[in-house]
Amino acid sequence: MSTTTTKALHDLGVSELAAGLRNKQFSAVEAARHFLARAKAHQNLGAYVALNEDATLAQAQAADARLAAGTAGALEGVPIAHKDIFVTRDFPSTAGSRMLAGYQSPFDATVVTRLADAGAVTLGKLNCDEFAMGSSNENSAVAPVGFDAPAPVRNPWDTHRIPGGSSGGSAVAVAARLAPAVTGTDTGGSIRQPASFCGITGIKPTYGRASRYGMIAFASSLDQAGPMARSAEDCALLLSAMCGPDPDRDSTSLDVPAENFSAHLNGSIDGLRIGIPAEFFGEGLAPDVRAAVDGALKEYEKLGARLVPISLPRTELSIPVYYIIAPAEASSNLSRFDGVKFGHRAKDYTDLVDMYKKTRAEGFGDEVKRRIMIGAYVLSHGYYDAYYLQAQKIRRMIADDFQNAFKECDVIAGPVAPTVAWKLGEHGNDPLADYLADIFTLPGSLAGLPGMSVPAGFGEGGMPVGLQLIGNYFQEARLLNAAHRLQQATDFHLRQPGGL
Repeated sequence: MSTTTTKALHDLGVSELAAGLRNKQFSAVEAARHFLARAKAHQNLGAYVALNEDATLAQAQAADARLAAGTAGALEGVPIAHKDIFVTRDFPSTAGSRMLAGYQSPFDATVVTRLADAGAVTLGKLNCDEFAMGSSNENSAVAPVGFDAPAPVRNPWDTHRIPGGSSGGSAVAVAARLAPAVTGTDTGGSIRQPASFCGITGIKPTYGRASRYGMIAFASSLDQAGPMARSAEDCALLLSAMCGPDPDRDSTSLDVPAENFSAHLNGSIDGLRIGIPAEFFGEGLAPDVRAAVDGALKEYEKLGARLVPISLPRTELSIPVYYIIAPAEASSNLSRFDGVKFGHRAKDYTDLVDMYKKTRAEGFGDEVKRRIMIGAYVLSHGYYDAYYLQAQKIRRMIADDFQNAFKECDVIAGPVAPTVAWKLGEHGNDPLADYLADIFTLPGSLAGLPGMSVPAGFGEGGMPVGLQLIGNYFQEARLLNAAHRLQQATDFHLRQPGGL
């Protein structure tokens, strides 16, 4: 079957690929082969950690059969890839850790199943910070495809820079056209920040919208799955397939029916009140990032939106609050990795306790150990009330700040991160520098609100800058429409790194 589209397959977005497949311009097998070849040709970026060509092509052949039979789903035959934090039957699931090296899950995560039910074809698994803990994707302990040892993911706009994390492999796969769309997870900004740093679109839905079943847990009250793609239009298609209640398998899943988010695109944003938090535009925001964000906000004003000054007074407190609550939950969740039932087990040990100690010492990386120790400390007797309980109280106040702000505005806008992507190794052994980079994404995560990153321009070194949009609970459709209208007025989301 010959390809009649004038664009190369990797230059097509999700909606264009879906339309081309339905119109028999190319087959699902052709699309899958094309993207697998791209993944291998650009493996120097370190985006993929697992490929299984036989499984991918079998899924693509099944998609072609459904297309021929007229029983195609909304994403039938569209190739996607999954962050290696979602368990998958046909690909190893490692969460970027030695602890799970070679682990093969007997089942698929709900998000993976729902996208497959919509017809999506899985290309492979994508690199991420170990157990999704990191802001730079320098913490992975798994060798990417084509590598003999663990290696950081590289930003395709400048391969000497980080892509952001923890969904760095996911962001790079989309930015470098190695997949038209991917899944990511966002605990404190891990969809929005790498999307910003790599010049793509990503959305974290309201906490509980997408099932966490089969998503290897980091912080259970914060982790949320979401799509990353080039445009808001494509993210809407994926999010529609991913969301929906899963009460039998995920106790944090909300009993809110799935929506067709694509139906709400192209709505007018005339009169839309966009809240501008003073705390997001103070000291520490790089001038190049501010200029790009201001430019995007001016576009919104041209489209009829109104900028409204608001305050989120506890923004600065979000960092200490998050880095108490998230490590506390991580220390609890990661206690299951002890070498007994699955995953890595130390070879030489004297007794059960020695096996636990050596297994965890060998299996976990430095950042994971750091967070486990912090979490165990704040949950320990004598410190629980002083740290963990206080952090939970302030978390509630942060959520209340947002509700007060939404009385004055419809959506909130600001930068995703204080700077553009930094150089690989620049933060060295200073984890606090990475933590501080999350200051604008953490408040929304702590409140469980939907948020997204939309390409807004370029800053220092020609690196992408994202605009963050935050909505009230269940307002994903409004966010996606606002992002879509901006993308109709600008072309930042269409630009791609050179040399690819």
